[in-house]
Amino acid sequence: MPELIAGLIDVFADEPLTGNPLAVVQAADELSEEQMRQLAGEFNQAETTFILESTRADRKLRSFTASGAEIFGAGHNALGAWLWLGEHGDLGPLTTPQTFYQEIGTDVLPIELEKIGARVHGRMRQAPLRLLDPLGNVDPLAKALGLDPCEILSQPTPRPVYTGVAHLLVRVVNPKTVDKANPAAKELLDVLKAAGAEGCYIYAFDANRPQTAYARFFNPTVGLWEDAATGTAAGPLAAYLASEGLVANNELAIEQGTKMGRRSILRIRVNLEPELSGTGIVVLRGVLRL
Repeated sequence: MPELIAGLIDVFADEPLTGNPLAVVQAADELSEEQMRQLAGEFNQAETTFILESTRADRKLRSFTASGAEIFGAGHNALGAWLWLGEHGDLGPLTTPQTFYQEIGTDVLPIELEKIGARVHGRMRQAPLRLLDPLGNVDPLAKALGLDPCEILSQPTPRPVYTGVAHLLVRVVNPKTVDKANPAAKELLDVLKAAGAEGCYIYAFDANRPQTAYARFFNPTVGLWEDAATGTAAGPLAAYLASEGLVANNELAIEQGTKMGRRSILRIRVNLEPELSGTGIVVLRGVLRL
């Protein structure tokens, strides 16, 4: 097998060693699915994305967690892969906005890239909003999160929301409550299974920053306990809040990862579908030999 180019990029980062790190492997078409899973475990990041050729789009992406679970939807796993390609000149000069298409699972979704100053910026469209049934009783959820039921707000109601992946969105009273949450894996898994959701995104607003949500994400379903920046949850959150009339100018910023020491800022614009935007910093590039 030929040598492969691989490395790490910090996604949604303003400086190195912030944001959400993503492992990337280029030209991975000769790798078997089992090798991809093993490499994701070797990199031991929240997610590893493998860039492949596609007959339906400009590139095909497959992403796996360190535990070997495959991840779908267009989040930091996808944005980071395209920023990686753009930063290394594989997509041309990008002096004007360029649109590319990515195959992720059964979806083909657009992404727009442009080099602004020294860095490549991406804007990525997700699937249309789909609302699943709201939770009827928040008591099991509160217990699973280590919170009091009165700390979970009913407007908007906690429910799974989908723009590529269904995640349970839960608004709590304030950012301190977000940081206070201490989930229990088994109880949270039971709640997520019953709700038909993959992960749980808890969030709150500060009166001094009404256009920025403060969030944490837990996904024991795929062996990912806490994630520093989750585009597949940020998109649904922005789209859901916009559908409830709670987002001014159809734009929302989300601060995530701060509790983990990996502060990330995700920016979403909601048109017909949510558009996730951000940039990244390549912190490691090398050769992979198998």
